[in-house]
Amino acid sequence: MFTGIIEDIGVVKSLKKGKQSMELTISSEKILEDVHLGDSIAVNGVCLTVTSFTTNTFTVDVMPETVKASSIQLLKPGSPVNLERAMSAQGRFGGHFVSGHIDGTGTIIKKQPKENAVYFTIELQEGLSRYCIPRGSVAIDGTSLTIFDIQGNLLTVSLIPLTFQDTIIGGKSVGDIVNIENDMIGKYIVQHLQTNKSNQTLTKSFLAENGFY
Repeated sequence: MFTGIIEDIGVVKSLKKGKQSMELTISSEKILEDVHLGDSIAVNGVCLTVTSFTTNTFTVDVMPETVKASSIQLLKPGSPVNLERAMSAQGRFGGHFVSGHIDGTGTIIKKQPKENAVYFTIELQEGLSRYCIPRGSVAIDGTSLTIFDIQGNLLTVSLIPLTFQDTIIGGKSVGDIVNIENDMIGKYIVQHLQTNKSNQTLTKSFLAENGFY
């Protein structure tokens, strides 16, 4: 479990590509302060497991499904990446519930400075917008952000100067691909409503039977 509060920007030092899988080695000193084998680290919002590490690098395996579903496949040596360690029970919960399981990707179609903020409009893959609501939460490349507008498949978020500076999103341009993880609570609610459809109408007797009246 993660919060979407990015701790460091790492750099891809090397990668090995299989037919459908990948192995990444990433440099970052801050993230490795208390690392152990098997730890979870979110790389651009994708939850990956540490398979080996040194004093300033760690290595992770990326399985075929993750490569296919995320922008990880676009990384190359020298690429900057957002990094976050799994949430500590002793720490503050500053963002929102982020699982590190990417729902899909989006494409930046507009980047607009507005006073001290920068607005990004992102075209989502089909089916992702159903989980988005204005003022709701979304994780973009692992960064917890607030949705300012949603029009069809177009999502708009705003970055404050600190987020623009301390995450890789600030350096993104129109046409770039980003990872999208929708709000976990919203996904559960939509799934529950889909699997529990009923012709039952909302009446006083229904409310009374279910303890609401």
